[in-house]
Amino acid sequence: MRFILAFILSAVLPAFSLGGQAAVSHEAGPVGRVESGRVRGVTREGLAIFKGIPYAQPPVGPLRWRPPQPVKAWSDIRPATEFGHDCMQLPFPNDAAPLRTTPSEDCLYLNVWAPAHPAHRSLPVMVWIHGGGFVNGGSSPAVYSGAAFARHGIVFVSFNYRLGRFGFFAFPALKQEGGHMGNYAFMDQIAALKWVKKNIAAFGGNPDHVTVFGESAGGMSVNFLLTSPLARGLFQQAMVESGGGRDTVLPPTPLDHPGPNDQPSAEQTSIAFAELMGIHGTDALAALRALPAEKIVNGINMASMFQQRKIYSGPMLDGQVMAQSPEQVFKEGKQAKVPVVIGANSLDIGFTTAKTLDELFKPFGAKAAEARAAFDPKQDTPFKEVAQRVGAVRIMVEPARFVARVVVASGQPAYQYRFSYVATAVRKQYPGAPHSSEIPYAFDTLRESMWSDFGKGITAGDLRIAKQMNEYWVNFAKTGNPNGPGLPHWSKVAPHGNELMNFTEQGPKTETDPWKIWEDLVEAIQP
Repeated sequence: MRFILAFILSAVLPAFSLGGQAAVSHEAGPVGRVESGRVRGVTREGLAIFKGIPYAQPPVGPLRWRPPQPVKAWSDIRPATEFGHDCMQLPFPNDAAPLRTTPSEDCLYLNVWAPAHPAHRSLPVMVWIHGGGFVNGGSSPAVYSGAAFARHGIVFVSFNYRLGRFGFFAFPALKQEGGHMGNYAFMDQIAALKWVKKNIAAFGGNPDHVTVFGESAGGMSVNFLLTSPLARGLFQQAMVESGGGRDTVLPPTPLDHPGPNDQPSAEQTSIAFAELMGIHGTDALAALRALPAEKIVNGINMASMFQQRKIYSGPMLDGQVMAQSPEQVFKEGKQAKVPVVIGANSLDIGFTTAKTLDELFKPFGAKAAEARAAFDPKQDTPFKEVAQRVGAVRIMVEPARFVARVVVASGQPAYQYRFSYVATAVRKQYPGAPHSSEIPYAFDTLRESMWSDFGKGITAGDLRIAKQMNEYWVNFAKTGNPNGPGLPHWSKVAPHGNELMNFTEQGPKTETDPWKIWEDLVEAIQP
């Protein structure tokens, strides 16, 4: 039997109006009508899947380094069966989420998974923002399939946003064009959420019941969206997976003046890049826009990004899209007042420039001895492991606790987690759950994940944790509370409490956070 998504045209509306239910189904595949025209997807195992729907014009030629522009309408039914290009980048080896497209500047596309025959036509929506350090990643990796969410009655959306210098560039001549400049990646994210607000009802989704979630750079993006007035009203709930929350990873670069530790301004990095390309003078901006995309990439990826800090800014304080850093907004309690799930992994990512234990613990000052005892209680752990642990707690673990406390202090519920589960097939290789390894469990896509040895050796325990974690994520999207029948209880963050949900090798457990002392130490050295 072929599953067909039937979009019902309301008799009291015109052929299609934003917020309507519209469109007609075809034997060739489900057809949905969005603001710019009709799209035809595919049906598979009871799901309607649409890929490669444009949410903005291709940001190429004169649109390179401009805010995302509205899509031009089309008259025929547009195929939506293949992913659009992931955004231009230099992929790096051993990526945990390998791309399935050829990267291109023409990349502002999104994808939708929805139930083919929903019980009702106002379903919760989840919008995923991929990670990759703002220089890598995309929506095409198999591990990001929205199928499991859609099978639970969710309308799932993923999208691409500009990366690297395409996403963050502040050449001074851009000011003359007016409007927002600099943080094009964040402008893309806001544009994608506005597309969801206008069009998701055509796929059975409720535009006023949207959960935005992301991991790593995607989690940092969620923190940005929580703290940007330009994103207000575009989502009602948020989930941050290993996204920090402090200004300790890729702190926003000042637009036109140097930052801490002689950090060049965003304008300075853009000028330096132009000079590297041999470009200067009155026609410099036109010359920069004429450069081949590969020249703009200039070899930047996750492996090389920190080596290009003098010619690449990353996210910046532009005074408009990002007027303050997320941490500052959180401290002032001015973030969006929405329920939040936030957490980090037990072996999360961490960085340090220290070469010895004395250097590593010197910033703790009078608490250095206490910190050393907490991070290396037996004083026999290799330096590299201790340094990674300190970096992970300072960069990911403590900031997650910080954001959770801010949300609770503002009167909104927050749920904190720690992901400690390691797939059976790689358990001997990892003493904890590495950065990003929670994704295939949240998405219930273990068979598409490198963390399960590319699908080999998956055990019943692995699958059980994936099913449970996915259900928690679904429950939160539906109700703002991750709890549900058959699941161990997940307690809310209390104002002065210390409980979180730990996804362990024995299953999910609400427990007292054993790393609380680490938070106290890290909090003491925050600026």
